[in-house]
Amino acid sequence: MADATTSGATPVAKKSVNLALQGGGAHGAFTWGVVDYLLEDGRLTIEGVSGTSAGAINAVMLADGLARGGAAQARKRLADFWRAVSIDGALPLIERKTIERLFAFMPQECSPIEEWFDTLSRFFSPYDLNPLNINPLKDLIERFVDFNAVQNGDLQIFVSATNVTTGRLRVFPRAKITAEAVTASACLPLLFQAVTVDGVPYWDGGYLGNPAIFPLFRDTRTEDVLIVQLNPVERREVPTTAHDIMNRVNEISFNASLFAEFRAIEFVGRLIDQRRLARGSGPGQYRRVNAHRITLGGGLGNYATDTKLETDYDFFRTLHAAGRRAARQFLDEHYDDIGVRSTFDLRAEAQAEWA
Repeated sequence: MADATTSGATPVAKKSVNLALQGGGAHGAFTWGVVDYLLEDGRLTIEGVSGTSAGAINAVMLADGLARGGAAQARKRLADFWRAVSIDGALPLIERKTIERLFAFMPQECSPIEEWFDTLSRFFSPYDLNPLNINPLKDLIERFVDFNAVQNGDLQIFVSATNVTTGRLRVFPRAKITAEAVTASACLPLLFQAVTVDGVPYWDGGYLGNPAIFPLFRDTRTEDVLIVQLNPVERREVPTTAHDIMNRVNEISFNASLFAEFRAIEFVGRLIDQRRLARGSGPGQYRRVNAHRITLGGGLGNYATDTKLETDYDFFRTLHAAGRRAARQFLDEHYDDIGVRSTFDLRAEAQAEWA
């Protein structure tokens, strides 16, 4: 990665961060924009990355590019992937249709596709509709990613999936990152058969870790984590249709594990500040985490969940540009805080509402 500079030519000391990339279907193009700007800006060294579902796909594209040729190659790898999966990209029809369904938690409301999918899902599962277990997503990931390079690279990477049989979170570390692990992290149960890794079936990691933050602090030195959060926390209007209710349930469910980690990070940090816990990385010691966040906010934050179905490249580019703007604004406002303090109120964000 090239040396970072300010608007003049004065070098700026780099700071290290970990990235935690949430899943969110096509909204993952916003994450592409965030990561693209961070790599271009150059003031941050990314030591580790944890991703789930679309976040996991972005994470392996980042890791692959960094291993192949540094920041410039990582930016190209991400751009090539999002171009390829767009509706006018170079994917064969079956792969593009699979990506469209992967990028949608629900088909578009009141459309014939929704009625067809709803009817089928009531009576048939992927085991009925796809008995040969054809998964074009896995083929696509294998085409883009050199997993030997990822496993032997410098970036610590973690991918999360849900163990179907135990109901527990499975975190795949760098040495175990494969196309199967990434596919497992993005395995929507009504679209794909459970993905088997080492004889164990897995579904989408978003149910239990979206994304998982805690793995970053076992194998990295930095105590700063930058979360790219795609699922809206608040929606002002109460959903009244079955479709909107299900969308909101999905949003709440896929944020629940993240809020639990917010509470844990804030609690441990408070005990460290009170000298009731020892700070460090050794036995019996705890990390004092500085949490930072970039959200799919503003007007984009109010996009309906249905836009996760969008695969038009212009839409991807809109999200990409929004991600770059958000990353630039974050660095302008909070670069000096990195390594010093959290930049949002974890306690206020995750605390329960008491009567």
